[in-house]
Amino acid sequence: MKQELEKIRELADRDLREAKDRQSLEDLRVRYLGKKGKLTSILKQMGSLSAEERPKAGRLANEVRSRIENELASRAAEIREAETAHRLEKEKIDVTLPGKRHQIGHKHPLSRELDEIKEIFVGMGFDIVSGPEVEYDYYNFEALNMPKDHPARDTQDTFYINDKILLRTQTSPVQVRVMEKQKPPIRIISPGRVYRSDAVDATHSPLFHQIEGLVVDKGITFANLKGTLEILIKRMYGEDSVVRFRPHHFPFTEPSAEADVQCFNCHGKGCRLCKGEGWIEILGCGMVHPNVLTNCKIDPEVYSGFAFGMGLERLVMRKYGIDDMRLFHENDVRFLSQF
Repeated sequence: MKQELEKIRELADRDLREAKDRQSLEDLRVRYLGKKGKLTSILKQMGSLSAEERPKAGRLANEVRSRIENELASRAAEIREAETAHRLEKEKIDVTLPGKRHQIGHKHPLSRELDEIKEIFVGMGFDIVSGPEVEYDYYNFEALNMPKDHPARDTQDTFYINDKILLRTQTSPVQVRVMEKQKPPIRIISPGRVYRSDAVDATHSPLFHQIEGLVVDKGITFANLKGTLEILIKRMYGEDSVVRFRPHHFPFTEPSAEADVQCFNCHGKGCRLCKGEGWIEILGCGMVHPNVLTNCKIDPEVYSGFAFGMGLERLVMRKYGIDDMRLFHENDVRFLSQF
């Protein structure tokens, strides 16, 4: 038995020196000191020894056990120290290196311009309202003085769900819904996405954004419309902006006009930006047609109003000299980071 105990001690010393991690040490502890370990198996044989041999074997077995336990503890401390040193080396930070800048995102140019426009109108006492993008034909066309056979529908061809439901071509249906539910005075703008069946190119898209406004009250005149839009354009393009109104035709307003701003690049002389005309078209507007007021149960003999509509993408394109509408939707950081 003495020889077996000494052999166990030698094997344990060798195995413990070769152990590389905590799991290896645990496996060795079980192999030598566990219930079915080598040392335990030897101790179970002590019953077969004589009374004289038993104390000597017991002392030697205790020495071997103590040695193995001490070596396990010593080797575990060495492994923990090595692991700590390795982790510190791996996690070492050179505090002299320059810091890494994290790029911070910012608002999309369309969102920035829309927020600016909202702020301008809120400052003039307007409310901001929204409505469904999937709309009834009645609200999108008929209530706005465009019956089913009206030729103006051809320029607003859109995506139909069925004969009565479509994707709205303008945010004007929101104005109709407000006039049906709210008695004048009314002062609102309705920004949002709109849809038309247009081929994608530099100036057209089947999805774009519009901002439309409506004022209805007693005694509203074209002078009120002109003053409101002049404030908007001067706030957007500078106090020195020059605005003009050209006669136009819209089915839902009478009289109607197009509002232009003098080219802020050439100041009316003509350049590439304004295509040599000296003026840049900004929006369409006019006095609300009596038929539209009547459709909304508002007496046109008592109340009058004005309305206007503008495309958000084109406003931003003109403001920053952008020549391709598709850039807004391609998510190219090189383009977006300029704003």
